[in-house]
Order: sequence, then structure tokens, then C-alpha cells
Amino acid sequence: MKSQEIRTKGGRLLLHPGRFDGCIFDMDGSLVDSMWVWTAIDREFLGRHGYEVPEGFQKDLGGMSLKEMSYYFKKRFSLPASPEEIQEEWNRMAFFKYSHEVPLKPGAEDLLRWLKENRIRTGIATSNSRKLADALLESLGLTECFHAVVTGDEVIKGKPDPEIYLKAAGKMGADPSRCLVFEDIVPGLQAGLAAGMQVCSVWDRASAEKQEEKKALAHYSIRDFTDIEYEENNR
Repeated sequence: MKSQEIRTKGGRLLLHPGRFDGCIFDMDGSLVDSMWVWTAIDREFLGRHGYEVPEGFQKDLGGMSLKEMSYYFKKRFSLPASPEEIQEEWNRMAFFKYSHEVPLKPGAEDLLRWLKENRIRTGIATSNSRKLADALLESLGLTECFHAVVTGDEVIKGKPDPEIYLKAAGKMGADPSRCLVFEDIVPGLQAGLAAGMQVCSVWDRASAEKQEEKKALAHYSIRDFTDIEYEENNR
């Protein structure tokens, strides 16, 4: 096989078969357009408890698993509910939207199809819960598209710790150094880098103010998956 690599061409990402054994996606804000769901839930949830969403609040939560966020909310807002009860309430609030209203980012279907055709293993490493990840993948018809799905329920430390990406690579049977990560937030990019993987930043309006920092961290940067071009395997 000829030497294969991933490179940029005219501002677009040119993806070759054989350069990577695995491709791992963050879910919210990277693979799917869903960050608006959590902005709405934070507003509604805190409103029920007599609070407004503090300015810049989403930045404080970046990379945390759902479990870590529940402890953070409980402590910061002195909530009477247990972290487990807080997580369950969030899951109830988000379930319908994840099952019916969250779309894939543009170009994601083409990328997933190309990865399958070229036998590149795929995974998801999301700080979200297993319940919502499963609901989303089922609603989009993608349950069978991924060799591994690792959620925030299954790790001790959230991003920027590399645990979740290393666990995904392990489940996929892929060498971390031969994995490509797609991420939309700084802690996620840091997690992929700490795992020894190549990382590509994905633009998302929820983290738009961090775009330059994301570009500086990442090996590659795209607005969405339509910024990817493909070279077919000529074996």
C-alpha cells in the first residue's frame, strides 16, 4: 500500500484510507448539533430552583461528565437533591429532545459511510449519559455504526483527562497513536492530545469564542464535516 496520510488542501481536510485505524467522535457539539439542548435545560432547571444561569456558566462545565456536573451543581447552588436525582432529572428533561430534535452535523453521514467502506473503526467518547447517547443513536439510525461508545457514566475523570478516549480506543481495539479525534471544546481537544491521538477541532456556536484557542491546539480544524474531502483506497 502506498504511504497514506491526512492533510489539508485549500482549507479543506483531505482524508486517506489507511492513515488511521480508528476515528473517535465527541458527541455533543461535534458529531451532533445539541448544545442548545443543555443551554435550555440549564435555564429551566436552575429557574425551578430560583436561580438564573450565571454569565459564562457553560465555560465552567466544559468537559465535565454528567456525574461531575451534578456534584458541581449541587455544591454551587446548595441543591437539596442528591447528585443522582439531579442526573435523573436532567435525563428526563433531555430525553425527548435527544430522541426527536437533535440533528447530525452537516457532512457527518458521508464521513461515517466513508469510514465504514474503508474499514476504519469508529467510536464515540461523550461526557453525556449512556441513556441519552443510546436514545440519540437510535433516533438517528446509527446504533450499528460504532464499534465502541463510551459515556461519562463509565469513567472516573472527565475531559481534559484522557481516560474516556483511551477507553474508547481500547474497546475499538485501536492503537491510540493511530486514532483521529473530532472535538468541539478545548478540554476535549486536550483530552485527545493527552491520549496521544491526532485531534481535529469542529466549530460549534456554543464554543465559538474559543475558536482561535481550539485551532492552536488541534492538528486540524473544520467548520463541519463538509470540509472533508476523501481519497479512495486504490488497492
